[in-house]
Amino acid sequence: MRPIPVDDLVGALGRWSAGRGSLYLLLASRLRELIDDGRLPGGTLLPPDRVLAAGLAVGRTTVVAAYDLLRQEGRLTRRRGSGTWVPHGSPSSARAETANPMFLNLLEPPDGVLQFACAGPLRPPPSLFEAHRRALSHLPADDLGYHPLGHPRLRSALAAHFTAAGTPTSPDEVLVTSGGQQALALITRALVAPGDEVLVEAPTYPGALDLFREAAAVITTAPPGGLADALPHRRPALVYAVPTFHNPTGHTLSPLERRRLVRVAGDTPLVFDDALADLDFTGAPAPPLVPSVLAVGSLSKVVWGGLRVGWVRAPAALVARLARFKAVHDLGSAVLDQFAAAELVRDFEAVRAERVAHLRTSHDHLCALLRAELPEWEFTPVEGGQTLWVRLPGTDAAAFAQVALRHGVAVLPGRALDASGGSTDRLRLPFVATPEVISQAVTGLAAAWRRFATEPAGAPVVPTIAV
Repeated sequence: MRPIPVDDLVGALGRWSAGRGSLYLLLASRLRELIDDGRLPGGTLLPPDRVLAAGLAVGRTTVVAAYDLLRQEGRLTRRRGSGTWVPHGSPSSARAETANPMFLNLLEPPDGVLQFACAGPLRPPPSLFEAHRRALSHLPADDLGYHPLGHPRLRSALAAHFTAAGTPTSPDEVLVTSGGQQALALITRALVAPGDEVLVEAPTYPGALDLFREAAAVITTAPPGGLADALPHRRPALVYAVPTFHNPTGHTLSPLERRRLVRVAGDTPLVFDDALADLDFTGAPAPPLVPSVLAVGSLSKVVWGGLRVGWVRAPAALVARLARFKAVHDLGSAVLDQFAAAELVRDFEAVRAERVAHLRTSHDHLCALLRAELPEWEFTPVEGGQTLWVRLPGTDAAAFAQVALRHGVAVLPGRALDASGGSTDRLRLPFVATPEVISQAVTGLAAAWRRFATEPAGAPVVPTIAV
């Protein structure tokens, strides 16, 4: 039998308790779904009752009742001394897919839960509508529409943007991708083989961790800002860093630290994820790109996630290689979106200023509310980016996240962002919503915290229904 780690099962369960009815019925329903569609195939050994109960912040009786109900249905086998497992003969078409809580919150259907786990603009700005209007006038009448490297119009606009910002760039050094996530996926596909070491910060962007795990890489870690110290002792195939407004801590490398990291990396491919680099609350421009570094960016954080336009700035030979991988997957990103992106890049400072003003206001509002409503929580205000890295002293943040979910707020626990297994007492809280929505979320978190702090470990939790 193959045991499933409790953290993986908790992740796969997703927002299982966000519904009406007894908790054991909600848990059984979600486990039934995972078994029936093959994500818990025959031969999977489930965590013991008490272990899963602790991971879900519910009473042991809730897990026992859910397990027993599925045993009666024939979907589970339970035997004293041997544990609980999915019997062979159950659906076994298991699929490799994310158990990342951030992505699962995107995949879950709307259920009345406030989305406080993912970070990005919550609605398209007026500038995007205007950019698409202008883009329509540029659509060619005789273009096949397939551009694996990206349309020359956008590649030229991005190259000019980077050059004006202090990094001379030609269009053949730019690959247009369907968002920053695809950019990272293509780099991983090109440079990381199964068993290769990838060095990352702990914590870091969880979407990158998913990609490295999918590639069967061996992930090693250093603290934020500590990659240059760790590199002399490692031999990674790739180094991944978020140097500006680090996701999730907000840490930014100084120019001196960047130069040192580049020097220490030498010939090792070094990826700078610059998706957040333009979100500086002071209005200062993003640091210039480093020519020898593989720079990944996108418009998802400055404009809107639904505009699936990202890029890689890299040597022309690598750009051409990445384009061949991209052609296999999608033949090229949508041309109309690329034309709109070109319009936005040409008017970038105005677009960025609007986004930064909103984030600065929401950041200050969230900080004030946390100090007033949750004074026990520890955090440091940031100077840019989208998230606060919050410490819950003496608390398992993953267990608290389960209670918060039952109070109508989905949050991302730190363990999901930390490949070292640390950050267990941390939450990543975004400040991307309006002040009104942030107020509603903090009210829910404060109620969940009071409930969590006063109940003995393992006590049953009665669900609170979000309205």
